[in-house]
Amino acid sequence: MRGVMFDGGQVQVADDLEVRDPGPGEVLVSISAAGLCHSDLSVVDGTIPFPVPVVLGHEGAGVVEAVGEGVRHVSPGDHVALSTLANCGTCADCDRGRPTMCRKAIGRPGRPFRRGGQPVHQFASNSAFAERTVVKAVQAVRIPEDIPMPSAALMGCGVLTGVGAVLNRARVGLGDTVLVIGTGGIGLNVIQGARIAGAARIVAVDANPAKEPVARQFGATDFLTSTQGVRDILPTGADHAFECVGRTELIRQAVDLLDRHGQAVLLGVPPASAEASFLVSSMYLDKSILGCRYGSSRPQRDIALYAELYRQGRLLLDELVTETYPVEDFEKARADAEAGRVARGVLTF
Repeated sequence: MRGVMFDGGQVQVADDLEVRDPGPGEVLVSISAAGLCHSDLSVVDGTIPFPVPVVLGHEGAGVVEAVGEGVRHVSPGDHVALSTLANCGTCADCDRGRPTMCRKAIGRPGRPFRRGGQPVHQFASNSAFAERTVVKAVQAVRIPEDIPMPSAALMGCGVLTGVGAVLNRARVGLGDTVLVIGTGGIGLNVIQGARIAGAARIVAVDANPAKEPVARQFGATDFLTSTQGVRDILPTGADHAFECVGRTELIRQAVDLLDRHGQAVLLGVPPASAEASFLVSSMYLDKSILGCRYGSSRPQRDIALYAELYRQGRLLLDELVTETYPVEDFEKARADAEAGRVARGVLTF
């Protein structure tokens, strides 16, 4: 079968991958569509260290092909969106409803694939850039069949992370003010999450002025090409500032632009060794800096919610899919993503 592999030096579309059958508590999924997220690119450029060789991809949707022993919530033929959380379901964090903090869901890459008789790693417990993949049952979330697969794929990462950061982590309230730095796939989902939450003012910042129309379509009330004009719009600062790029200087700006009791939420991923600074004296007015993993999501609950909001026309998914690419055109999709020409490119099989 085909899949996009990274061997530590180059990316290639292999056509001789194999994947094992699902074991107890696992699901084999035939992938229909997979979004190309910057986290995939970050593995390739070294920003996210990961063992190789690895099959990339972590934002996908498809059809259940087979289930292992004990799986009851999905059956062959079901449409599913895939999350990256291979959480155990039994630890204290899972029991508290915090699956993103489950230690068995962090940094434990499996190797369900083989190529030429050699094992190949799975990225983010998912590897959606393959024609078929095996995931833990908890990662497969059944979705209505009327949701197009390219749109459904985006729920598995971009929507869970961006909208989840607003609703679950920051808990933006009705009438709050929100600053969003970076309007790529994650930033646009933060914007629409803030709109859904009822934010009164949503200020989007992106260096590319061509992104203004789509930012406003998703809910931005204002658009700037730098943070310099934010105080003209929000004189006392923002209640919530989301950094969606992963640059330390922008993290500093997010913190500096907070109002009293404001909170800066970090979603962009800088290099693992990056350090950011802030004025300690500025924090004593009850300001906060919040990390956020995967939108503090509970995928079985949240994906079902987002699917319903999509069907009601309140959550935009189709508009996120800028372009679809056959998997063989991965290099073009990668170049478009790196150049910022697409909000979200989607690979199809």
